[in-house]
Amino acid sequence: MAPYEALYGRRCCTLSCWTELGKRRVLGPELISDTEKKVKLIRDRLKAASETQKTYVDLKRKEIEYSLGDIVFLKMCVRPVAYQLELPPKLDRIHDAFHASILRRYHSDPVHVVLTVEIEVRPDLTFEEEPVQILDRDVKVLRRKSILLVKVLCRNYSSKEATWEPEETMR
Repeated sequence: MAPYEALYGRRCCTLSCWTELGKRRVLGPELISDTEKKVKLIRDRLKAASETQKTYVDLKRKEIEYSLGDIVFLKMCVRPVAYQLELPPKLDRIHDAFHASILRRYHSDPVHVVLTVEIEVRPDLTFEEEPVQILDRDVKVLRRKSILLVKVLCRNYSSKEATWEPEETMR
């Protein structure tokens, strides 16, 4: 019986290439040479896989530089990959440095201009909403009664923000 069969009771297969050793003995320089070849093969394959992954990543990567005064969108440490932004005072609780990957160049669009109107806020931090238009009507049927509803557009709101209110409260 060969020495490797005596130790394990069966023939041995290497995991890296699944070749059967058979009846030959692997000793000394031959073992070292085989191991070195396998290590080189593994390194070459890992390097090829790494280079393939890098090419995929590079396809999506864009080199963008921003200049002082550029307006940017924030997608949701100031170093070469981060920018410090001048934020309005109402955003003073937000850290002003952002990674370049979450910034997007802003292209001027008149739709983005928001006209502001002063709103009088009460001491309890509520304000009066001024209805300007009825957009739709509906009837909500309950068990014992029906409620007439109107979809109301209030001043300073978009049509997406219109709410359903009982008609009697809007009179």
